[in-house]
Amino acid sequence: MSGLHRATGIVGLMAAAVLALSTSERRAVAADHLDPPTRTDPAFDTTADRAADIADVYVWHTADNLVIALTFAGPAPREQRPTYDRDVLYTINISNAGFPTDPEISIRFRFGQDSSGNSGIEISGLPDGGPPLVGPVETTLSRNGILARAGLYDDPFFFDLQGFRETRSTGNLQFVASRSFFSGTNDTSLVLQIPRSRVETGNELNIWATSARFGGQLQ
Repeated sequence: MSGLHRATGIVGLMAAAVLALSTSERRAVAADHLDPPTRTDPAFDTTADRAADIADVYVWHTADNLVIALTFAGPAPREQRPTYDRDVLYTINISNAGFPTDPEISIRFRFGQDSSGNSGIEISGLPDGGPPLVGPVETTLSRNGILARAGLYDDPFFFDLQGFRETRSTGNLQFVASRSFFSGTNDTSLVLQIPRSRVETGNELNIWATSARFGGQLQ
C-alpha cells in the first residue's frame, strides 16, 4: 500500500515497556496497561489516549529467529475494531552493544490510509538496511527473512485485577488463579520476526518500546 498519510507537530513520549533477553536467561521490567493512568486510563481521564497506550512487549526466540510482539490500545472489548491511529509513532528499540539504554536498532512504525480508505502500515529502521516496508494491515509482510504483521489479537496478558484490588483494600490475599481481567479482550498489535543473525552481536539484547503522539503535548 502506498500513500500513507502523515501528520506533523510536537512529539510527546507516552509510555514504555522494557525487556532484556539473552540466549541463556530472561528478565523483564515493563509498563503495564493503562499506564501512565493520567494519560491512558479512562478512570482518570475521560479522553484517555488509548492509541498511544502500550500494553506489553513480548520477546522470544527460536534457533534462527527473534520474535517481538508489541501490543497497544487495549484491553478492548471483542466487538471493538483495531486502533490504527495515523498520528501515533511507535518505536521498538534494540540495544545489542552492551549498553541497555542506547539502541543500535530503532524500528519505527505508523499507520495510515490509502486513497480508498484502506488502513496500512509503514515500518522503517528494519535491520536489513532496506527502505521502509509498507503494506496493508492484517497481512503478513516479508522481506529478506523479516516478517511483520499488524492487526487485532486476543490480549495475552493474564492478571486478576479484581483480586489485586481486593488484596490491596483488605490486606489479605484475594487472588483467584482462574480469574483474569483481560480474558475475552483484544489489543491492536505489531508482531515482528527477525533473523537472529541480523540483531545479535554476542551481547545481551535489551528491547523496549515507546509511543509518541504527533501534535500532542506532555502534561
